[in-house]
Amino acid sequence: MKVKKIKIGIKNVKTALNDFVRTGEAIEQGKKVKKEAGVYFTSLETFRKALTPKRLELLHIIKTRKPSSINELARFAKRDIKNVADDLKYLGQIGLIEREETDRKTKPVVYYDRIALEIAV
Repeated sequence: MKVKKIKIGIKNVKTALNDFVRTGEAIEQGKKVKKEAGVYFTSLETFRKALTPKRLELLHIIKTRKPSSINELARFAKRDIKNVADDLKYLGQIGLIEREETDRKTKPVVYYDRIALEIAV
């Protein structure tokens, strides 16, 4: 089985904007631009606030136990469903989980095996 990774990076705002401008210029010039999927944060502190131990635990439970609903995920995690739902909403907003609607249930899914952290210096 091929291991799928998602890239998480830490870039300051200036670096992120410069990357965006370079990509736009390359597209305007008709150059091929490599599609890069990932999530970037502006600082290590922001990253740590976003990927808390409890959120990382949810990602692990989703990947390994494959809960069929948010309720089941909350039971597996031994956490309040509202807090789990809030964490899932945030993880979905930053692109780390997907949601599949099945028979009046929302099933959280993770389509990668590893998270690779990249820090610009």
